[in-house]
Amino acid sequence: MLWGKDRLELEVTGGFGCDLISDSLCFARPDCLLLTGLTNIQIIRIAEMIEARAIVFVRGKVPGEEIIAQAREKGIPLLKTPMFMFEACGILYQAGLRSS
Repeated sequence: MLWGKDRLELEVTGGFGCDLISDSLCFARPDCLLLTGLTNIQIIRIAEMIEARAIVFVRGKVPGEEIIAQAREKGIPLLKTPMFMFEACGILYQAGLRSS
């Protein structure tokens, strides 16, 4: 957990894994859990635009302090995992989370 431990009760309606900004904008649905390896400031803006509930950074990626501060300001929880996106999405799918 990078930020937002107090917001873990938020409900998500599905998951969306993507490293392409254009695909995120076109295909993600509101209230999703966004899984990505992107760690630039745009990811917070994208999450806000698609109305993502939280972001999970895959492949052990850690965003910079500016991104964490922006997420805190926008109320978007940030998590990280050492898993590759394929594995993280598979585990979430097996646990019942469906595509957004």
